[in-house]
Amino acid sequence: MPEDQAGYELATIAEMTGGIILSHYKREDGVQETAYQTEAELEDRLMANLQAQGYAYLAARTSADLYANLKIQLERLNQVVFSPNEWRRFLLEYLDAPGDGMIEKTAKIQEDHIYDFTFDDGHVQNIKILDKKNIHNNFLQVTHQVEQAGTHANRYDVTILVNGLPLVHVELKKRGVNLQEAFNQIHRYSKESFNDGNSLYKYVQIFVISNGTYTRYFANTTARSKNNYEFTIEWADARNRVIRDLEDFTKTFFEKRVVLEILTKYCVFDSSNTLLIMRPYQIAATERILWKIRSGYEGKKAGTIDAGGFIWHTTGSGKTLTSFKAARLACGLDFIDKVFFVVDRKDLDFQTMKEYQKFQADSVNGSVDTRALKANIEKDDNRIVVTTIQKLYEFIKKNPNHPIYQKHCVLIFDECHRSQFGDAQKGIRKSFKRYYQFGFTGTPIFAENSLGGETTAGIFGAQLHSYVITDAIRDGKVLKFKVDYNNTLPKFKSGEKEVDEGKLAHLEKKMFLHPERIAEVTRYILEVYDRKTHRNEYYDLKHRRLNGFNAMFAVQSVDAAKLYYEEFEKQQAGLPADKRLKVATIYSFAANEEQSAQGEIPEEGFNVSAMDSSAKAFLDKAIADYNAYFKTNFSTQGAEFQNYYRDLSARVKDKQVDLLIVVGMFLTGFDAPTLNTLFVDKNLRYHGLIQAFSRTNRILNKVKAFGNIVCFRDLEEATKDAIKTFGDENSLNIILEKSYEEYIHGYEDELTGETMRGYIDICQELLDRFPDPSNLALESEEKDFVKLFGEFLRSENILRNFDEFQQMDPLISDRQKQDMKSAYMEIRNKHARPGGRDGDGASQVDFSDVTFEIDLLKTDEINLDYILALILEKLKDNDDIDQLKEEIRRVIRSSLGARAKEHLIIDFINRTDLSALKTTDDILEAFYSFARAEKEKDIHQLVADEQLKGSSKYFIERSIEKGFVEYAGDELDKILPPTSRRHGARERKKESVLEKIHHLVNVFVGI
Repeated sequence: MPEDQAGYELATIAEMTGGIILSHYKREDGVQETAYQTEAELEDRLMANLQAQGYAYLAARTSADLYANLKIQLERLNQVVFSPNEWRRFLLEYLDAPGDGMIEKTAKIQEDHIYDFTFDDGHVQNIKILDKKNIHNNFLQVTHQVEQAGTHANRYDVTILVNGLPLVHVELKKRGVNLQEAFNQIHRYSKESFNDGNSLYKYVQIFVISNGTYTRYFANTTARSKNNYEFTIEWADARNRVIRDLEDFTKTFFEKRVVLEILTKYCVFDSSNTLLIMRPYQIAATERILWKIRSGYEGKKAGTIDAGGFIWHTTGSGKTLTSFKAARLACGLDFIDKVFFVVDRKDLDFQTMKEYQKFQADSVNGSVDTRALKANIEKDDNRIVVTTIQKLYEFIKKNPNHPIYQKHCVLIFDECHRSQFGDAQKGIRKSFKRYYQFGFTGTPIFAENSLGGETTAGIFGAQLHSYVITDAIRDGKVLKFKVDYNNTLPKFKSGEKEVDEGKLAHLEKKMFLHPERIAEVTRYILEVYDRKTHRNEYYDLKHRRLNGFNAMFAVQSVDAAKLYYEEFEKQQAGLPADKRLKVATIYSFAANEEQSAQGEIPEEGFNVSAMDSSAKAFLDKAIADYNAYFKTNFSTQGAEFQNYYRDLSARVKDKQVDLLIVVGMFLTGFDAPTLNTLFVDKNLRYHGLIQAFSRTNRILNKVKAFGNIVCFRDLEEATKDAIKTFGDENSLNIILEKSYEEYIHGYEDELTGETMRGYIDICQELLDRFPDPSNLALESEEKDFVKLFGEFLRSENILRNFDEFQQMDPLISDRQKQDMKSAYMEIRNKHARPGGRDGDGASQVDFSDVTFEIDLLKTDEINLDYILALILEKLKDNDDIDQLKEEIRRVIRSSLGARAKEHLIIDFINRTDLSALKTTDDILEAFYSFARAEKEKDIHQLVADEQLKGSSKYFIERSIEKGFVEYAGDELDKILPPTSRRHGARERKKESVLEKIHHLVNVFVGI
């Protein structure tokens, strides 16, 4: 958006607010380093820059050095002196408490940073490890090349210590090396040494990775859903201009006040024990709100539009986290009496509300009447009140003269586009006399999409910060949309192109709900579902289930939802249970249908009594189906319907529901990264269209390349209009995916200016240069093949979503692709180890700039059951066992998940009378019985060979069940036999046992 529309002043945000996000960062001439730098040179330069910025250098090489320094720094911070005995007790009682893992250490930094310690003379004193009230009282140091032993001995690049605790760690790679290699190295260290024993590195909150040219940061978290490279963050100024170069990053992010404020103010340790670090645009928005509150108070503008404003952050960018942090920090302003966080009624049940309850136990008011809300408001020690706009308006009507209206109150509206019109909003503004009102929205109301001329700015005030969808796509925080306009039957095409609201209402029953059309749309969805969601391609061996994505189906009306639900039942009736899509539906009474012409999605409440009897009866039937499948007990009665909503939401997020049919519910504000496809038989416009489409574009992993939108009405012009409204003329190329022809033949990327090769060219080069990549003579050839095959995997991952691709004759046969995948994985195993070493010595070619596309290999994953069924099929065609084994080996080696099971499967073939197995069920039962017996035998053998003790068998079995070996904590240590610690013998023993258990996990996971 133009800067004048964005509402930015010329002064920097730092000048106005004392904030940490600059309105505009301009590098000094000559600062950027462009010459080649080794990793050591990059590290030396960073160390020098940090010391120039006021960090004290610490010469530390061992864990003992860090502990010695920690004692000195905590004594300085707290003005105490620990005796040797007191220091040992302080470590044992608090800092290194037995059983503490990374989560417990993070809790100490974020929540429990003060400890009541009893000194030897009996006096008790608060000992703090951080000063959060006066951040400049904290002492920053920098050290490098600290060595720490674990299952491997590692030396860490650069560590930033706050009061002696390593809270930020920087991992560097030389310029030109793929930045993801630094990310992978962090994860190797996490497994091998960061979390070993009493390592102080368990206290690390922030990781920074850089190759000099590109720099990113991310939280140290155990949450597997946040551990992908896609969740790393780029630093930026307040206008969303990225600060990538390490020199610039150091001057801004590592400015002492900035890094301390991020650590103490802009981290959230949520109710799921996940550490989240706010992104620069989230911090900028929070700072703007706090500045606006202060300036409104000082300028005596409270109660006017000039004391508030709105934040435009695109759907999927984390608005709720930003609003949560803004509300919490506003509570800390001494002139503010109360902060109201106002949500829609449905949102009271979700994750954010847990965060408020964690912050203040009775902050959330979800009771039926307003008495609890009134009591909450009147508690002096309650600084924050979380409620719905409906409940707050009821309170106002029942308490017209309450003293709260004369106090200084901050009102923060989450998703303000839903609540900014109508009597409730007007009543709130009329009653509160000294309010500071702020709204968050991903789709503001402008003049062109307003109802009655009211706009977001007209109600909330100036736009304080923006982070629009083009910013988020550029930064990789949300995905593009791939939009298909699908006319299933030509006879209905004219109606599907209609845009006039009056005519559409007339066509609804006559055309859109025609049984023939309902049946054909349903048939098409069933036909393409597996392909669109990758359901038939990505197999999770641990759970033995298809592990792709899931989908939502947005329909125009309750009648449409009923008809489609019944048609899915009808068309799937003859399918085996494991082949059927699990379809669910939810709808209710919509009070605001008159707003749909301007793009508003009708807001559905929980008042099912307002529906006609047939709609309610059908919903009862659909919920009964749900209950029967999931063994639940919900209904349409009162609170039980809200419980159904909550349970359905959780199961959609967990992919237990394949397809959810909705009318209005779940199309706004619902976040499920596992959703990648939205089928649409509904007329959408403006902000309603963007909101609905945005259910699909949350980042998850590399396999999820974009949000799939499949329209059964022609929404092409409506999509273009919506994108132009919330972007500009050039946004179409950024927000919408390329066409099939462009991916096939090549195109120029608008974001990078890079010419992207087409799929045909990539396939042709693979076939010309590497017809048999299994026996490449030179490592340089191996590297070229890996790069080219990775390009092939990325291209095919996108194209598999296009219907046209399914009709295309394959350019590379399945057998050729299997051989290429097998070679690709062999090269990866050989070169992707730390240090780039294989069994015969060091690689002569540097593979550090190569990214192995492991996630994309999984999209073609061949599951174990398929391989077993293939054995039976091949036996019918040929009884040559040796030839059979060779064929099966080829298939296994092309499968990422099954490779480790090769010996197990071949042993099964060698030791089983295959002639007695007649059906697929026969061979599955025979194999799994054989494999479970082998697992028991191998576990007992490992325990005996390594003389493991205690609950070693349980530990190994649980590792196999989880699919990974738990290396943090002390469980692994407890099962090791007594071993000398001299010369690292115990660590070598631990590493050896870990590798052997890891091997068993790979072989027997899923069995």
